[in-house]
Amino acid sequence: MAVATGRERKFLIGGEWRDSGERLEIRSPQGGTAGVTYLASQADIEDAIRTSIRGFNVMKSLPSYKRSDLLHSIMEKIKARREDFAVSITLESGKPIKEARAEVERAIMTFTIASEEAKRLPGDAIPLDLNQASEGRMGIVGRFPIGPVLGITPFNFPLNLVAHKVAPALAAGNSIIIKPSTKTPLTALLLGEVAAQSGAPSGALNVVPCSNELARKMVSDQRIKALTFTGSTEVGWELKTLAGKKKVILELGGNAAEIIDEDADIDYAVARSTIGAYYYAGQSCISVQRIYIHRSRYDEFVSKFVNAVRQRKVGEPMDEATDVGPLITEDAARRVEEWVNEAVEGGAKVLTGGTRCDAYYEPTVLEGVDPKARISCLEAFGPVAIAAPFDNLSEAIDRVNDSDYGLQASIFSNNLDHIFRAFRELEVGQVIVNDASSYRIDHMPYGGVKDSGFGREGVRYTIEELTEMRLLAVNPR
Repeated sequence: MAVATGRERKFLIGGEWRDSGERLEIRSPQGGTAGVTYLASQADIEDAIRTSIRGFNVMKSLPSYKRSDLLHSIMEKIKARREDFAVSITLESGKPIKEARAEVERAIMTFTIASEEAKRLPGDAIPLDLNQASEGRMGIVGRFPIGPVLGITPFNFPLNLVAHKVAPALAAGNSIIIKPSTKTPLTALLLGEVAAQSGAPSGALNVVPCSNELARKMVSDQRIKALTFTGSTEVGWELKTLAGKKKVILELGGNAAEIIDEDADIDYAVARSTIGAYYYAGQSCISVQRIYIHRSRYDEFVSKFVNAVRQRKVGEPMDEATDVGPLITEDAARRVEEWVNEAVEGGAKVLTGGTRCDAYYEPTVLEGVDPKARISCLEAFGPVAIAAPFDNLSEAIDRVNDSDYGLQASIFSNNLDHIFRAFRELEVGQVIVNDASSYRIDHMPYGGVKDSGFGREGVRYTIEELTEMRLLAVNPR
């Protein structure tokens, strides 16, 4: 049964569903009310931390097979209610329903991988007999859960980016408090419901929509042992300062670029770039934003790319045929409009798109953009791609690297020398070959450098971030 428009969801603390005096209405980007929840109070947050400590004491004692079984059960229940989740995502985020369904499938994969990884937490045995004084000794290296984790998640992937925090935390034997975006908390609360039905220990997962002020208090609270944050660059670095001595994973903004090399398969590059630039109206930190095309292939690529972009269907998110829905708010669409208009005033040319209607912004292609224009040097987070020619690979790499961000980039090429040079020289966390910069599969290490953050997601890598290494040095007697 689909999630009904206007449904009320309470928040989850210590296995109990609560409300508060502060009602939060979730406005759907396409109009109307997606649902209602409540903002947790300071007393609720205190209870969330206390129950999370108790939940951690239970989770850390669970044998690995029981943690694995819990994650598998959550996965199975998401699978059984996949349409509920997809409709919830679409109603509160405006993501086209076919893309929402794809997000649900990714979340199913994320919990599946976590269930498997829970049974094989990394460890090692090392010889210690490297000199005469240590003769006969050996070492055993293990990883142990770190404690209660705080996960702060954004609006653009209201299920799978929550899953990327919850699943590894539980797999490692931690408890976790999720503070979802107040624009899209309903899907996270639905995940909390599924986790509770799967037998998650009380306090193992708390889901608490709250004000930014209370979220900051949790970040600075010494009882929280790790922060994993996905969101804006400005907020992420501020929270890192507040976090003090706790572990921090920051997955922040991006300004993703592609290089279309001289020998690239243009038709394939166009097809993948069209999806990569306009998926969820460009509201992804690895959405294709800048495309650098070898000058000998520039006209061919741009002509085919513009034609492909014009075929993207803009419409209501619940329409099965829709490719591009609204941005999360009308203000977000106005910001994109302002940045594009600014670039045009500076000499850029609009090849297609460039108009706004309410929260919708047309899929847009620009060329001739000043690299210092905001639409080029900042994170656009909207359905806009910029095309520019280059003459040699050195120039292309320099232009990709001329950014404060360093999350992900891609190169379309069949030249192995160029591919490995891009791998060595591009200042990003991941280099994608022969696919869009937006490519991600959920077990791969994922994260950035420079203003794009540090630490890595991807289930196994997050487990390593959310555990402490401990050595047992054995002297047999």
